[in-house]
Amino acid sequence: MQVAGYIADMGAGEALATLIVSMLPIIELRGAIPMGVGLGLPVWQAAVIAMVGNMLPVPFIIAFVRTLMDWLRTKSDRARQFVAWLERKGSGEKALRVQQAQFWGLLLFVAVPLPGTGAWTGALIAAMLNMRMKRALPPILLGVLIAGTIVSLATAGVIRLLV
Repeated sequence: MQVAGYIADMGAGEALATLIVSMLPIIELRGAIPMGVGLGLPVWQAAVIAMVGNMLPVPFIIAFVRTLMDWLRTKSDRARQFVAWLERKGSGEKALRVQQAQFWGLLLFVAVPLPGTGAWTGALIAAMLNMRMKRALPPILLGVLIAGTIVSLATAGVIRLLV
């Protein structure tokens, strides 16, 4: 929240802060929607901005993550360890489930707003499974829309409880 407040205070505005935070791995829209509302945006606006922001990195992850990982392997032991961690994350038990039911598996994986799931990890899994962009984007997009709706409803419910 401090980073977002700092971005907003720099003159970037609440909407841009929400967009930037939604593009960050791990935080994604699950943190960006409540943060945007906390900065003063209406829930619907924070949700739309966060969903758009959450999808922005996805095509780049799918298209370039393999090339980036190959390049990082040549740089240092720390970089090789990071690549190994990414590969484990993208090829673990969750990835196996996704591979078995590609469209629905990827959609459900991205749609469940829990730690370790989301558009970033879904895109990483799609890249690890060598899914083509046109096959990976629709379930990830639908998953982001579902997750954004769930987080928005939860955020609105918490606000009603507090006010």
